[in-house]
Amino acid sequence: MARRSDHTARVADSLLQIEIELRRIDAWETDPPPDEALQSTKPFAVDTLEFTQWLQFVFVSRMKVLIENEHPLPEVSGMAPMAEEHFRGRTESGHRLIRELAEMDRLLSAQS
Repeated sequence: MARRSDHTARVADSLLQIEIELRRIDAWETDPPPDEALQSTKPFAVDTLEFTQWLQFVFVSRMKVLIENEHPLPEVSGMAPMAEEHFRGRTESGHRLIRELAEMDRLLSAQS
């Protein structure tokens, strides 16, 4: 059981780093998107949200609930490639956020 709690603590730390990086690049929003935008069934809600909105309002939000309630965490993650695509051709650099997402991908995929 200690192994699970150590892993969960590392995931929680990684989640905090993602939030910090979203704030650093000024992508953290104070107002949530409309409820209908959060109802998308497409991966990363690409049809209704910007990737950084999905990170904040879907991923970070849901992961906090899972961790706080000691529910099982996702066993696979592939957010870093999506972040690379999102930041391609944009003026703001997402390199540090991509690095943090790659760490989360690694943690979630290595937990079994």
